[in-house]
Amino acid sequence: MREKLIQLEGKYIELEQKMEDPKFYSDVEAYSKLAKEQKELTPIVEAFREYKSCEADIEAAKELMNEPEIAEMAKAELEEANTKLSEIEDKLKILMLPKDPNDDRNVIIEIRGGVGGEESALFASNLYRLYSMYAEARGWKTEIASLNETEIGGIKEISFVIEGDGAYSRLKYESGVHRVQRVPETESSGRIHTSTATVAVLPEVDEIEFEINPTDLQIDTYRASGAGGQHVNKTESAIRITHIPTGTIVECQDERSQHKNRERAMKILASRLYDAELERQNAELASERKSQVGSGMRNERIRTYNYQQGRVTDHRIGLTLYKLEQVMNGDLDELINALAAAEQSEKLMSVGE
Repeated sequence: MREKLIQLEGKYIELEQKMEDPKFYSDVEAYSKLAKEQKELTPIVEAFREYKSCEADIEAAKELMNEPEIAEMAKAELEEANTKLSEIEDKLKILMLPKDPNDDRNVIIEIRGGVGGEESALFASNLYRLYSMYAEARGWKTEIASLNETEIGGIKEISFVIEGDGAYSRLKYESGVHRVQRVPETESSGRIHTSTATVAVLPEVDEIEFEINPTDLQIDTYRASGAGGQHVNKTESAIRITHIPTGTIVECQDERSQHKNRERAMKILASRLYDAELERQNAELASERKSQVGSGMRNERIRTYNYQQGRVTDHRIGLTLYKLEQVMNGDLDELINALAAAEQSEKLMSVGE
């Protein structure tokens, strides 16, 4: 690992020198590429330099232990430096793990009501609010691409984009079946109901990145409509794109411009087809080695929200938090951090094997 770290530090220094070269200032694209590479290497290089500094501290403390009058102090410094060195080494192992190539991408999130009729649609609306508030807290931008509402404020299905640095790296763990246990607003007897909603988190890709044959597409235009079928506008600006080979259908009706709706729909289609390919690859890998965290499989229940007990349980890692209200208001970091840590541990075990 040390040899690899030395190579990465050399690459980092080379990038620094290139970025100081005036010829790159005028080439925005080239400079941005260099800056992105440097940003990715920065945490690894900083940790490696801290590791080398700690090694130097250890050697210095060993030398001081030969002097009787300060040997006790030197011993304490040596123990402290050794502990710190071990912590940095663990940190470097995690930083050196293979990175998900999609982590820096924006995400497309699709939420659909599942089992439970109107209550599942209301829960889907709650989940949309949760992710919107989480995005807002992190300074990310949210845009609805398509929305199918119920008469009383629920959501049958919604597709929306979250744009922000590292959005996929944080939200990818949300893919799966979410279950809610609560007394519905429409329930007069006070009986607890169990309902579900399905969340799909797709890395946003451009149709240029994921090649789509234009002859495989059927594109229809129609008037955008809201709950109950009332028309939102009187022009056929909404777009429906069908990918004939797979039967994948994407609708986009949020923009007033037909061109913008088409552009957004094509991005969503490319992302769905790309995600389907990832799912296929994950299924092949899962047959060799079962992965509980970060697999993105959406046919399994991943989390339960119990309103009576005020708890949220993530079944993949067996974590229960008694802070339901905070979570539903967008406080997802404790859950996401735990899931990310579990995935890192699993990867470290895999590398060890």
